Amino acid sequence: MNGRIFERPILVKNGQFVVEEIGSLADAFEFLERWPESRRGPIYQTALRACQRAHDGHLPLSVARDAFAGFARSFKILEPASTALPWMAGAKSGRGGIPA
Repeated sequence: MNGRIFERPILVKNGQFVVEEIGSLADAFEFLERWPESRRGPIYQTALRACQRAHDGHLPLSVARDAFAGFARSFKILEPASTALPWMAGAKSGRGGIPA
């Protein structure tokens, strides 16, 4: 699945304290494969189908990304990038990036 990288990664809560980055179709498939069977329903199936169709070249990658993000949002596991990755915003200190 090389070259099937999302334009922007999706961050999802995987457990109570772990945030996982979904940056490609391969990541999305792996996450969906681990999703509990008892929680798989129409929203899950829609996300999976969109990823499969994007993999086969029948849908744009952006549509698969949006479907996965919608799945994550509906299960309340979507994590906003601004709150999940504060260290990526850049250091505010003038001491070589070490916070004061």
